[in-house]
Amino acid sequence: MPVRIKHIASILEEFAPLSYQESYDNAGLQVGNPNAEVNSALVCIDVTEAIVDEAITLGAGLIISHHPLIFGGLKRLTGATFVERTVMKAITNNIAIYSSHTNLDSVSKGVNAMICQKLGLQNTRVLSPAKGELSKLVTYVPLTHADIVREVIFEAGAGCIGNYDCCSYNIEGYGTFRGNDSSTPFVGKKGELHKETEIRLEVILPSVIQSKVVKAMLKTHPYEEVAYDLIKLENQYYGAGAGMIGELPTPSKEIEFLQNVKKTFGCQAIKHSPLRGKEISRVAVCGGSGSHLIKNALHQGADIFITGDIKYHDFFIAENQIVITDIGHYESENFTKDLFYDILTKKITNFAVHLTGINTNPITYL
Repeated sequence: MPVRIKHIASILEEFAPLSYQESYDNAGLQVGNPNAEVNSALVCIDVTEAIVDEAITLGAGLIISHHPLIFGGLKRLTGATFVERTVMKAITNNIAIYSSHTNLDSVSKGVNAMICQKLGLQNTRVLSPAKGELSKLVTYVPLTHADIVREVIFEAGAGCIGNYDCCSYNIEGYGTFRGNDSSTPFVGKKGELHKETEIRLEVILPSVIQSKVVKAMLKTHPYEEVAYDLIKLENQYYGAGAGMIGELPTPSKEIEFLQNVKKTFGCQAIKHSPLRGKEISRVAVCGGSGSHLIKNALHQGADIFITGDIKYHDFFIAENQIVITDIGHYESENFTKDLFYDILTKKITNFAVHLTGINTNPITYL
């Protein structure tokens, strides 16, 4: 069944909001009309000319990639680079291109959660939680309507703290107001000062769903004019951030664990700092380039840190306290294709999603 590209984009962005992407990134729809309809999508890590050819063969009108094809602006389309040729081929064949990159890395159920799942890790949490991504909503509701307004706010996604939901703070007091001649007060009379018993209701919510929560509250709140505050918080938000850390169900010998990692992620080679001669129990991971999280992994007691693109000097940071492991950028993110597949097929049951059969890793090993 044909599906509009903007509907597919909304599903992906509900899972991984674009606001979570890094400043250098370029996630979102890169090529194509958001109102166009497509019959199927091809999911991949990188977009190349070969990927576009594969989409043409499959009849897929949309390519969904992890890495953006276009990172910076294109000043011309002459076919001088592979990026220009790929964009031109996609446009010529009416194929749209969408990317979900560092925003998919950042969400707690995203790329790093998939890595943890493949490694069988338990008790996982974000390694470096995001800051400045939470808000507090404070509103005042008449006692008679407090329960229904609170429930609607919860249903919109507010009130979640860690492993708990429906979290709120409530205190009873009274509010005063006087409506003018143009008012239509829910309680009280025009032109008369009214005192009403109210509940001060406070909830925490991710800032990305702020408009959704406020809209739901305003729709249900009985007052003609709703008083509410939105307060930006600096609390750590474990629903998003960089990397993840978790524990193995059973401790493993270092070499056995590394061999399992190599097999699981299809690595031809693994680079790592010297082994410590200790068992692996706590594991930290970061898909793609994660060297900036080495110290986070150290401070949280990880026995091993798995990522890609580790520089020579970064391996010295280990100092026999942790095993720093570079499995390759592509290899660490290869299961992202499966993540795209799961997200879309659960939301659109009668829409064809194809996993690419092309390995786009630009690195080969001798």
